[in-house]
Amino acid sequence: MKKLLNEFREFAMRGNVMDLAVGVIIGAAFQAIINSLVNDVISPLIGLFANTDLSYLVFTIGGVEIRYGAFLTAVINFIIMAFIIFMIVKAMNAVANLGKKKPQEEEAAPTTKICPFCKSEIPVEAVRCPHCTSHLDGTEA
Repeated sequence: MKKLLNEFREFAMRGNVMDLAVGVIIGAAFQAIINSLVNDVISPLIGLFANTDLSYLVFTIGGVEIRYGAFLTAVINFIIMAFIIFMIVKAMNAVANLGKKKPQEEEAAPTTKICPFCKSEIPVEAVRCPHCTSHLDGTEA
């Protein structure tokens, strides 16, 4: 039993588990902010145009209330959360890339050269000019 508790303590104290716990706590707090934004700001603004508050939209079927307004509020919450998380990740990636240098493209090795005798463009590997038949390596055959 003591070994099991020690293993659990070692697992729980790992860095990635603690980071995950902090992320969940911050996410829950952030969710409360988003819920407040949707319920206290966005829903009333939509209510101005729709002449109703989204969270109280209900219809009844056979004595059962279907609260579709609460569902629409949850969908709006999700969309806002997803957008904000996307923007945060995008900003973090931009900040992370600030210090990185873009790899410079290496200049491609030239594939042609100019014949010193006739000034024609010829392949780099050529030892004799195909235009003027001069030897390019400085030796005569």
